[in-house]
Amino acid sequence: MLLWVYCGLPPALGIKLDVFSAGVLGLALCDSAFEAEIFRAGIQSIGRGQHDAADSLGLNYWKKMQLIILPQAIRIVLPAIGNQFVYMLKMSSLVSVIGLTELTRRADELVVSQYRPLEIYTFLVLEYFVLILCISSAMRWMENRLRSVEF
Repeated sequence: MLLWVYCGLPPALGIKLDVFSAGVLGLALCDSAFEAEIFRAGIQSIGRGQHDAADSLGLNYWKKMQLIILPQAIRIVLPAIGNQFVYMLKMSSLVSVIGLTELTRRADELVVSQYRPLEIYTFLVLEYFVLILCISSAMRWMENRLRSVEF
């Protein structure tokens, strides 16, 4: 997908994309289908009684989603969304294929110039570990925060 967005899409549409824009667009295109499926499943997991109750209150579709369905669905999908964020963080290393310098590519460049693969790759693993811990902690905080809110 990244190669297609960077090399194939611009000539076909007559546009010029820089490496960063192509990387973000390619990752977003791949991730959006997974995110949509997660939210679809979360919305469908809300019981029919909730929909009927919102209808009986006379709420239109958008108000029903805003006030009744989505607050409950977000609680359900938050762990899967956090997992998807971690997955995309790890997949971001693939943008090095189209020439974007990110953590993994920079580590490879340092190994070639410094000849210290053990230290450099160990530090790279620690960087990813810290980033994933930060995302996981933020998701855990949001889950706890939503758990304490009553609907």
